[in-house]
Amino acid sequence: MTQNSNLIWPNKKITELLKITLPIIQAPMAGGATTPELVAAVSNAGGLGSLGAGYMTADEIKTTIKKIKSLTNKPFSVNLFIPEKYHATDEQIEQARKNVQTSCSELNFHVECIKPPYAPSFEEQMNVIVEEEVPIFSFTFGIPPNNWIEIFKKNAIILMGTATSLAEAKLLEENNIDIIVAQGSEAGGHRGTFLGKAENALTSVSSLVSLLIEHIKIPVIAAGGIMNAKGIIELLILGASAVQMGTAFLCCTESGIHPLYKKLLLSLSKDNTTLTRAFSGKLARGIANEFITKMQSHEKYILDYPIQNTLTRAMRQTAAKQNNTEFMSMWAGQAAYLCKTLPAAQLIEELNREVITLLKQP
Repeated sequence: MTQNSNLIWPNKKITELLKITLPIIQAPMAGGATTPELVAAVSNAGGLGSLGAGYMTADEIKTTIKKIKSLTNKPFSVNLFIPEKYHATDEQIEQARKNVQTSCSELNFHVECIKPPYAPSFEEQMNVIVEEEVPIFSFTFGIPPNNWIEIFKKNAIILMGTATSLAEAKLLEENNIDIIVAQGSEAGGHRGTFLGKAENALTSVSSLVSLLIEHIKIPVIAAGGIMNAKGIIELLILGASAVQMGTAFLCCTESGIHPLYKKLLLSLSKDNTTLTRAFSGKLARGIANEFITKMQSHEKYILDYPIQNTLTRAMRQTAAKQNNTEFMSMWAGQAAYLCKTLPAAQLIEELNREVITLLKQP
């Protein structure tokens, strides 16, 4: 590993910018995985804890931020989804409802009709970020409106945007974003693509980081399938300033995912993930299950995000109550079979120690 001898761990530029000790960012996984306890534990251990708040109302975000602040005085980030255009007629919604109903018959659950709003108020969510003086705002599915970027800059809030292509990264840089998260195809959860089709933005994390480093001046954070020290070093060699790890934290004791979801992750011996729109209408990587398989024949009737997400929410909640993983959305990266169950602080401590050990090897 002689090529590692010139690497500096940690990268002072990114750690000083984010005011953290180690360049390890816990990915902001929306839907309940990122509990206040997980966010705080990561930040207290020297990394950057992140709250996935995309599905939360402004009041829920405010309450959760206050809880995080009661558990840590270290920096943390809050992540939101940039609203996108969506459309569906009443007829399309009813057809999609019938398809979901047919596909989850085992639950003996009635899929209700849905009405707008299909997502929390973005303006109200953003106001909370500013009011609560969140130090770092991360976002995905687009770029915040210019007026919000100006507000964040005036309040000295660091902006971290997601890119799945060079074109997206350039647009983020042009819009005065501070840091780019390069989301590789291996990443679990929703694709952050906002230019073109998500299917056309499935570059591996190593290729994407290499590409962005050549053309982008602001720091690039690698995300996607990173589970251990070896993966961290490989991406640092390519020029990444830090890594963002999501799936690695899913089985931590502080994670908020369903116990059977954790159990399934820990039982994997190979990649069992697939890309699907079945649950939310947006392409996402998760563990393959019965609902995803059944919805493949109804693919052309799947609604835009966030309408499809709203349509399947009660089904997913019912599946969780019934302990039925076949109808739950279990987002995970391609290296989920490397998951370990341990406290988040211990995971970060182990990663740091292993990185240092590997870098010292001749």
